[in-house]
Amino acid sequence: MDITTTPIADLSATISYSTMESFIYVMFALVIVMTLVDVWHKKSMRWFNENVAKGKLNATKDLSAGDKVGIAVSTIVVDVLSAGEFCNFNRKLAHLLTMYGFILFNAMTAIIIFSGAAEAANTLYATLWHVGAIMLAVGGWWFWLFIRVDVAAEGNKWYNISAMDMFSISLIATSTFALIWSYVGGGTGVTFGLFILSAVSLFGGVLWSKFAHMFFKPFAAYEKRTTKANGSAMNLPTITRDDPEQQKRHSMELLVDAPMNMGLGIKREAPKHY
Repeated sequence: MDITTTPIADLSATISYSTMESFIYVMFALVIVMTLVDVWHKKSMRWFNENVAKGKLNATKDLSAGDKVGIAVSTIVVDVLSAGEFCNFNRKLAHLLTMYGFILFNAMTAIIIFSGAAEAANTLYATLWHVGAIMLAVGGWWFWLFIRVDVAAEGNKWYNISAMDMFSISLIATSTFALIWSYVGGGTGVTFGLFILSAVSLFGGVLWSKFAHMFFKPFAAYEKRTTKANGSAMNLPTITRDDPEQQKRHSMELLVDAPMNMGLGIKREAPKHY
């Protein structure tokens, strides 16, 4: 496989660049439309807005513009760019490989197609296209075979598939068939058809995918940091078990004299997934 050229360059002899561009427009439209349908179906935007409104009512501190900018920067750097919510190193690395591989692979695909024949032969773009596909495939297969929660924690077989797995399968299939398509020399044969089918499933199957989650996640992470900073604490109780008022509650009767440090608990065993 020559990673200094992409099968897209040879594909232009059979399928015009304008047709390829139209395909990308359709995939982009599918993501937008299906994400909106997903938001409406799950009512996630309604829940988010209601939670934000409750947080403002329970806030004990007014945040300045500087505070909000700082929270936004922390959200982008920690929660988005470095996947800070994952404590397990292997899970985080698999996520980062998948995320950056997905971005690189799709960005190079779009650049090559919309730039036309002149850039289709660009060795740098071709190399980055392959690197992105490899990162995406490695991260996807790693997650599927070794990290999936129902496999690692619940002992289910790796080949057990449900609707919620379709996003991962589509990601893995798209990157894998892209590499196979390149390896066999391009063309419009079976591997090309499987690559296109996987891409359509990936971008058109938002109702069972992570695309809506990907758009929602940064805003949710920002709001979580905001609630900690303004004192609303995600609308949860803020008093601790050693607080006199907390100890008066009936549900605390058995824990009144219990030590604050009660051992490792669930942390006694290292997590196998998240």
